[in-house]
Amino acid sequence: MKKIYSLFIVATLLVSCGGDKNVSVEDLITSGDLKEIRAKKAALDEEQKTLSANIKLLEDKIKELDPQQKIPLVTTFKTNEEVFTHFVELQGNVTTKQNVVINAEFGGVLTQVYVKEGQRVSKGQLLAKIDDGGLSQQLTQIEIQRDLAKTTFERQERLWNQKIGSELQYLQAKASYEAKLQAAKQLKQQIAKTKVTAPFTGTIDDIISDPGTVVAPGQSPIFRIVNLKDMYIETDVPESYISSITKGKEVIVDFPILGKEIDTKIRQAGNFINPANRTFKIQVPIDNTTGLIKPNLTAKLKINDYTSEKAILIPLSIISENAKGEQYVYTIIDKANSKGKVKRVIITPGKTQGDDIEILSGLTSNMEVINDGARTVKDGQEVKVKAMNQG
Repeated sequence: MKKIYSLFIVATLLVSCGGDKNVSVEDLITSGDLKEIRAKKAALDEEQKTLSANIKLLEDKIKELDPQQKIPLVTTFKTNEEVFTHFVELQGNVTTKQNVVINAEFGGVLTQVYVKEGQRVSKGQLLAKIDDGGLSQQLTQIEIQRDLAKTTFERQERLWNQKIGSELQYLQAKASYEAKLQAAKQLKQQIAKTKVTAPFTGTIDDIISDPGTVVAPGQSPIFRIVNLKDMYIETDVPESYISSITKGKEVIVDFPILGKEIDTKIRQAGNFINPANRTFKIQVPIDNTTGLIKPNLTAKLKINDYTSEKAILIPLSIISENAKGEQYVYTIIDKANSKGKVKRVIITPGKTQGDDIEILSGLTSNMEVINDGARTVKDGQEVKVKAMNQG
């Protein structure tokens, strides 16, 4: 480049001595002859155009021959409007409200277990029996006493209706009968607790206590029963999504262990923000017709929180940032054949999805954006476009 500029200076000096070689530019200026001065300037302008064209040819040849002066090679793509669907990715565990450990309601020896692990049972079905400790015999005695008290009361009631006997006798007979009736009822309720039944239709997942085990009310687990039909995923969502993640939003549930995906929708979105972690809960129902999905199974949720019908998407990797914190990309302008000029464009980025990001402002459809080489070019630089991909 220094040689070119030296050549330009020498040529300028030679041109300045053009026209009348015996008359210098200084002499013409001193003479004040307007006609001669204009003629000299016109001659110099023409010489300058010729010299500039020659310099341009030399520069192009230098760029072609000198590796350090070669035009950078880049690839580009054209922007276009497309549908952009953004998903929030969260993790949750499968759960069910019908996953219950059945505890003993009566203290005693577990005498019988009528089911096996994995067995399907119906609501109310008898699962096990606990020794009642003689309550059945007590009930028999109480029922005999109840029947006698009933007979006595009915007889006394007939006499009272005939105005025979005292009111006190009638009231005593009535009280005795009602007391025996209540005692029999309470014993029946106690004896009913010795029979362990299924609280809902489901599957016996685990038999925790074996026959012969002494169980205590409220403290001794006997069975775990699970219903795998009404399954759902509950997870915490950051409060920043409270307006975009709502009931009815589409969800893609991925079970990595099963290699299975399920399309579903949010069934319930919580109305309470947990002050400890600033999140709210959502419930996502899942179809478990195959029975492969189990409680506490880990799942990945992709929730559609944003959709744009006319979005401009570009690769996230081509975005740079200046000292002011502004983000920008490089585009191609003044393109002729395969060469063009680099122009820096300030952009406003939006949401990302995978390797792509939505551009909210700065780019419009049908703009040519530099892809490969975006990190090495400069604003205003001339580049050569190797190929153009469709955005």
